Amino acid sequence: QVQLVESGGGLVQAGGSLRVSCVASGRAFGRYTMGWFRQGPGKDREFVAAVAWSGGTTYYADSVKGRFTISRDNDKTTVYLQMNSLKPEDTAVYYCAADYLPRSGAQPTVESEYDFWGQGTQVTVSS
Repeated sequence: QVQLVESGGGLVQAGGSLRVSCVASGRAFGRYTMGWFRQGPGKDREFVAAVAWSGGTTYYADSVKGRFTISRDNDKTTVYLQMNSLKPEDTAVYYCAADYLPRSGAQPTVESEYDFWGQGTQVTVSS
């Protein structure tokens, strides 16, 4: 079993920055693809960003490309999401997710690929 605990959410003004973190415990962290998803008020949960086990391959939703950066520190079993130039539409609960030993052809942007989820951290961007 894997536990994921997010932190770093909060209230920020539009144009500001915030970094959210997710610490994983349990199985070998280096064998996971890690992702961030978000769910805004009245919306479905959507993909934000993902990073492969090595940290060398990253994926981003078009809506955050160029503003958000995902990274991971395997020694600290932590994945980060640095969010810059925040907009009110980025307001959401941000969830960390882990895909253990991704299958061949796995799509990191797809929610159903992920095996474990955190409880989420609220990010609110005021206009």
